[in-house]
Amino acid sequence: MSLQPTRLWPVYLMLAFSTSTWGSAFVAGRFATESFDPVTVAFLRFFFAAIILVPLMYILEKDRPRPSLKDWGLFALLGLTGIAIYNIAFFTAAKYAPIAKSSLFIASNPVLIILLSGLFLKETITGRNIAGLVLALTGAVIIITNGDILAAARHGLEPIDFVLLFAVVCWALYSVLGKVALRKFSSLVCTTWAVVFGTVMLFPFALLETSWTQVAEADWGVWTAILHMSIIVTVVSFLMYYQGIKIIGAAKASLFINLMPVSAVILAVVFLDEPLLWAHLAGALFVLTGVTIGTYTRPLWLNRKNKAARS
Repeated sequence: MSLQPTRLWPVYLMLAFSTSTWGSAFVAGRFATESFDPVTVAFLRFFFAAIILVPLMYILEKDRPRPSLKDWGLFALLGLTGIAIYNIAFFTAAKYAPIAKSSLFIASNPVLIILLSGLFLKETITGRNIAGLVLALTGAVIIITNGDILAAARHGLEPIDFVLLFAVVCWALYSVLGKVALRKFSSLVCTTWAVVFGTVMLFPFALLETSWTQVAEADWGVWTAILHMSIIVTVVSFLMYYQGIKIIGAAKASLFINLMPVSAVILAVVFLDEPLLWAHLAGALFVLTGVTIGTYTRPLWLNRKNKAARS
């Protein structure tokens, strides 16, 4: 049964908070990568999150279904795409790319989520979805080339641009796989096992690249940034995002990712004194318009109203 619009407002607020909080991870990631390499930051973020999530799952989800071998494979894929690989790319971008550029480019992925949902989950892809994809990709090109598309065509893209593209693909895969997992498991169970698998995958690489000297010399600001990403951005916001997907679907929930680059850009300008270029604003207009058009669905109550008027 579909919820009435008035009952969906708590869900919309929950999604708005969670995706806005993700924007702060770009700034926190910049602080954290000043002391640690991207893989280590990713590991520490999810290690502390796992410490919270595992006991929370066992306390709150006592009647959770027992995962099958296939389910464990799905959780492992969630950990690989959304936790391990995506966050390595994310923190690499946070360290080496302007936050305005990386956050606005990553914001273009909701339309890719729709396309992958259509490909793997057999969800309907409409002309509106295709139009949204074209607009979002146009905006992404403007952002990633800083508005100089001809120069980028002559000289090629920078390596960090491919990292950003890879991050977008990984997050889209994670969102679609998460929708499959939510058919059987709660948002808490899905998030917990994804984090556990991702943390285990990241551990050996973090161990190789990090020394105890780096850990001892990291100041309180770095640890605050990591704990913020662990508790607020990961535990609280991931659970909210998954719950939003479960209630209104991956396509609609992904629309709220629009708020992520807005908060990221504002925080980067305020705390890091990053410049906001005209290309960022123009690209953002294309991206946000494309995502809005591509993910919009006609409200159920409006359909019923029109149907009643024609009767």
